[in-house]
Amino acid sequence: MSSRVGLLGGTFNPIHNGHLAIARETREALELDRVVLIPTGDPPHKPQEGLAPARHRYEMVRLAIASDPLLALSNVEVRRAGKSYSIDTVRLLQTEYGKETRLYFLIGLDAFLELPTWRDPETLLTLCSFVVLSRPGLSFQTLSAMPLTPRLSQASLVDLDSGRTARLEVSIGSQSLTCLRLTPSDVSASDIRAKLAQGVPTGNLLPPAVESYILQHHIY
Repeated sequence: MSSRVGLLGGTFNPIHNGHLAIARETREALELDRVVLIPTGDPPHKPQEGLAPARHRYEMVRLAIASDPLLALSNVEVRRAGKSYSIDTVRLLQTEYGKETRLYFLIGLDAFLELPTWRDPETLLTLCSFVVLSRPGLSFQTLSAMPLTPRLSQASLVDLDSGRTARLEVSIGSQSLTCLRLTPSDVSASDIRAKLAQGVPTGNLLPPAVESYILQHHIY
């Protein structure tokens, strides 16, 4: 029996309730069987300023999703040495999940606009379907001039930005490109790190288990 699996990568530095809301809302909107969260590994040369070690970020994701059977965790990038490319991650996960699983690459609009600079983006678009998620302050209309992808109707993009529609889908060969308007969220990992560093309460921005882990290990 075939399954539909979303892939949501990120530094998750730290994972917060905004990340979880994105994963759950997207899963429900696209009727995915589950969403797999994929924390990035450690930078290969020198630590990125403010980036917690991969082992901590991985554990925080594990704690955050422990009670949700529709969310899963992959160490595919944490366990890989050296620089990690999305095309390598997708190919590895295709091997792990098998041909009966259709993969959906979940990506924010800001990151998707940089797709032409990625490694072998043309091939990547043929390996899995892409789901482009709305981001605060950004317009889907910027996709009208996006190379590599089918030309999207300007009127349809305007409808997405205005909220008249919540979803736009086009085919890319055997795969698809979906633009999805999500409930706006202004939760920011950098803001959370600043609050933690200053000893300011984070309110309901973090899952309780994640906040406890951060305080216990003095991560930020």
